[in-house]
Amino acid sequence: MSKKKKKIKINGKVKIAALFSSVIVLGVLVGLGLSNFYIDKHSLEKNKDEEVEPVVVKEPKDYEAKLIMVGDALIHWGVYNDAKQADGSYDFKPMLADFKNISTKYDLAYYNQETVLGGATLGYSSYPRFNSPQEVGDAFIDAGFNMVSLATNHTMDKGEQGVLNSVEYWKSHPEVAASGQWSSEEERTASVATVYEKNNIKYAFISYTIWNNGLPTPYGKSYLNNEYSDEKAAADIASVRDKVDFVIVAMHWGTEYSFKVDYKQKEIADYLSSLGVDLIIGAHPHVIQTVEYINDNKTFVIYSLGNFISDQDDIDNFTGLAMEVTLKKHVDVDDNVTNAVIDPKAQLVYTTTVKRGGVNHDFRIIPYPKLNNSQLNNYMGYYEKYKSIVNERYPELVWGLSGE
Repeated sequence: MSKKKKKIKINGKVKIAALFSSVIVLGVLVGLGLSNFYIDKHSLEKNKDEEVEPVVVKEPKDYEAKLIMVGDALIHWGVYNDAKQADGSYDFKPMLADFKNISTKYDLAYYNQETVLGGATLGYSSYPRFNSPQEVGDAFIDAGFNMVSLATNHTMDKGEQGVLNSVEYWKSHPEVAASGQWSSEEERTASVATVYEKNNIKYAFISYTIWNNGLPTPYGKSYLNNEYSDEKAAADIASVRDKVDFVIVAMHWGTEYSFKVDYKQKEIADYLSSLGVDLIIGAHPHVIQTVEYINDNKTFVIYSLGNFISDQDDIDNFTGLAMEVTLKKHVDVDDNVTNAVIDPKAQLVYTTTVKRGGVNHDFRIIPYPKLNNSQLNNYMGYYEKYKSIVNERYPELVWGLSGE
């Protein structure tokens, strides 16, 4: 007997249930998909409104300030008499005109005001007790000089009033960093701790003298002329060392008319270097002396810049040194700071004059390479002589200024 296959019938209710189940599963799947789409879209829209912090890649930075330095403004009678105008005023600007073309190209420019700018009311005078027209300062400011050392052996030549007149003059020119003479102890303290800034480089500037020509400051008024002592220097430098990148000290020291560095200059230079001074600028000998790095190149010392302008009427005294250095500040990616006085360059300058009636006239400061034999006979021979003096302790010194 043959067997017939049975047909299994699925009734309508079963079909509907199966179909309904399929729809539910499909709906769940579609719902999940739409839900994910909504979440992703919502997240995208939310992220679009939020500011994304940029990734900052730090790089090292270098900052530089170029400084030029010249020597003494030693204003003898012949100099200020030559500057006198028909109306009784004084104009020293023509004397600096040739050098102004150089000095105005620097960020910082320094000179030593050897004679006190006591002004007309005290009467102008020459050696041995000087008093100079304040127009001397006007000429140097016009030539771009914005740092001036005032502590010298001639500071007290006109007594307390001469200093006070000088201080008031420099106060009227706040664009100039002036150091060495003050009208009160409070002013001295504030000045020593002043932080100057140029091209993101912070520096302090302090002027001292070890000489006073036997004219000490009045008792209790040592602020009138900043006479040096180790203790005073240590306190002054400690008050500002951690606030600045560079400490610059002007020193009135040394033996007059000697090309040789004396033991006291070397002793003070070493001590100042140990306190953290970066640059020492020397004056007083009225002739040039050598330069060098000391203390593992931590401090650059210019022992004497000589005269910049004077009427001492001798080739040695008419020859001065113009020095350039770069103050460099390096900041690495971790914000560590390294500072250095670098790239020293030098040039010799000469005060030319014309004699009329046995008196010097037409004072002009000229760089040696621009001289001729009519202005100074055998000038190139003198140039080599003075270069060898400056090179004594630093033979690799570069000759020729960036601003020339």
